[in-house]
Amino acid sequence: MNHAPKSRWPELPIAAWRDTAATLQLWTQIVGKIRLVKSPWLNHSWHVTLYVTPRGLTTSPIPDGDRTFEIDFDFIDHVLLMSTSDGPARQFALAGQSVASFYTTIMANLQDLGIDVTIDEMPNELPDPVRFSQDTQHASYDADAVRRFHQILVNCDRVFKQFRTAFLGKASPVHFFWGSFDLAVTRFSGRAAPQHPGGVPHLPDAVAHEAYSHEVSSAGFWPGGGAIDYPAFYSYAYPEPAGYRSTQVRPEAAFFSEALGEFVLPYDAVRAASDPDRALLDFLQSSYEAAAINANWNRDALECAPGQPGVVRTI
Repeated sequence: MNHAPKSRWPELPIAAWRDTAATLQLWTQIVGKIRLVKSPWLNHSWHVTLYVTPRGLTTSPIPDGDRTFEIDFDFIDHVLLMSTSDGPARQFALAGQSVASFYTTIMANLQDLGIDVTIDEMPNELPDPVRFSQDTQHASYDADAVRRFHQILVNCDRVFKQFRTAFLGKASPVHFFWGSFDLAVTRFSGRAAPQHPGGVPHLPDAVAHEAYSHEVSSAGFWPGGGAIDYPAFYSYAYPEPAGYRSTQVRPEAAFFSEALGEFVLPYDAVRAASDPDRALLDFLQSSYEAAAINANWNRDALECAPGQPGVVRTI
């Protein structure tokens, strides 16, 4: 099979793979919840996320007593792989699985590997949730769309990581949140934030309170749906400072969405740009500056020159 080169930003309208995206999101929720219940709590729920790999998404090592295990989505060979630090591994094909069969199969394989785990079967942050073990409706898998989605994630991961190098303050990893189904990176001013109001569908308010305990500027990529029914990059500040939403951000296609309360840059505007990486970096930087300037972040202490391969940062 011929795969797209790394430099290509493929087309992926949400309408073309809506059913597959919905199924895949629920699968990632199952895998993410396994990491959640096995891992000690890390600030801002960073212990629950997935990470982009050259082949898909991974949990990274998860503790299980005195050993570890890892669960990987392989979007090139289209399998789910479960591996352990003491050797045994299992895998099964993604195609042909409903959410219910995926749940049953992964749990049976983990049990076979000697990993005892029980998760909350109700999906988070989604309307009209159905228990994983009972969801036979979501069963779509368009392998080509998933491959293109993975290629977008690989590109975003690369650019987000470059953006992260220009910040000295506390910053999140580049990581994939399965509740909202987006790849994100977050910068922190270092100051505490007012308590988040909560109200996220099917998410305990305590989780939202802890996630937004400190002032942030956060950006990411989302494949689309709902108020923004197309793939897009987003950026928001919490708490939102005065003057934020009226700030002009780059590139020209970016705008502030009143419906979402965030800056939005359509993915297709980046894909069509003469230099997609630069267009995305411009959006990340200018939307961050909208937060940092309007909220009076200590930019001199928090920022630095972007990192270069093999070059030690000058201090």
